[in-house]
Amino acid sequence: MQEHAATSSARSRRATEPFQFVAASYLIRIGRQRATNLGELARHLRTCPDASIFYHTFQSLESHHYTTFSSDFAQWVMAACNEPALAERMAALDLREFVSIADLRRSLVQAVEDHLRSFPPAADRPAFEPFHFCEAVEVVFPVELRAFTLAELASGIRRLSLHTLHYHLINSRLRLQLKTNDFSFWVEHSLGLPELAERINRVDFYTNTLEGVREEVVRLLESWDSP
Repeated sequence: MQEHAATSSARSRRATEPFQFVAASYLIRIGRQRATNLGELARHLRTCPDASIFYHTFQSLESHHYTTFSSDFAQWVMAACNEPALAERMAALDLREFVSIADLRRSLVQAVEDHLRSFPPAADRPAFEPFHFCEAVEVVFPVELRAFTLAELASGIRRLSLHTLHYHLINSRLRLQLKTNDFSFWVEHSLGLPELAERINRVDFYTNTLEGVREEVVRLLESWDSP
């Protein structure tokens, strides 16, 4: 009886501040830096723009759901340098644990430098192809779509492009400087539903496609929003 009342209350709850959906798109720009071996990768990782670190890790999740490694760096280390141990270590960095590019950069650099200390000849061994550092220029603007209830949030999420879903669910972790996403943040702070917010935040975007992630988030919202 108590669970029914809590769920019914959640269904009828209306936020005073709406969730504002946005439209997001990205323009990809190739930078000046490129690496032809692991030594050069380590040097450029220390100095490349934050936008490059972001693009080759957080942003690359959008295109690497069907590949072994979730970051461009790990993919290149494996495919072009044939260094599986280092590739696995770089891929093992869980982006859900990072709230700043500086921390992520340090972890990437440390992974490469530790590997090169253990295997010095790997530093100058030529890669099969160079790694080009790129970055994405983010273009974001609000749209008319807003949500005041869980049902409206679920409906809006169904209509999002994958770029925008990625923006609200994955890119937002750095923007908020918290280990959360836009949906969970709003559900907790505007609707007062921390348990649901935590469940949304636990949806695994590593081993699922973005469409699969969308369906799981919507299922959570709709099941919570039922009597």
